Amino acid sequence: MRTEDEALLRVAELMVLSARTAPKARGMDSLSTAIVYGDDKERLAKTMEELADELGQPFFKRDAQNVRQSSVVLLLAVKATEPKRLDCSACGYRMCSDFEKVPKNVGRAYKGPTCAMYIIDLGIAAGSAAKTASILNADNRIMYTVGTAALRLGLIEGDVALGIPLSATGKSPYFDRKF
Repeated sequence: MRTEDEALLRVAELMVLSARTAPKARGMDSLSTAIVYGDDKERLAKTMEELADELGQPFFKRDAQNVRQSSVVLLLAVKATEPKRLDCSACGYRMCSDFEKVPKNVGRAYKGPTCAMYIIDLGIAAGSAAKTASILNADNRIMYTVGTAALRLGLIEGDVALGIPLSATGKSPYFDRKF
């Protein structure tokens, strides 16, 4: 393993810490984390390519190539199909009790409907993790495509997931990408 790859594994571990300690609405934490590399990373990329064809979204293939160009991928997910009991109506239902009665289904990418507060928690956790990677000079990009494939493979538990691939090369593979 290259020295850079070993360093990126440590960066991913510190990103887990940042995600875990990021603020959560009502202090309720449903965050799951996982670090993927090696054979699991290739399985993830292959599943992303399959999803590109299945969903008719070619950018999944582009992102799969980014996963292959990365040493490590951090996965973040939340269980979001139960409410946080704030009755905020952001989910589209008037009250959390109404939201609870609705059947939960697996859609094209995620399970839903979801409580918006858990989705906000996921976004804050992902931003906090990406900030940590940036501070440590690790190239990264938050990708929903990675999370979709990770859920499909069972690499992480949750209803909604994101992935953050990490790279340490002379130029970031996550920018100047072609669609």
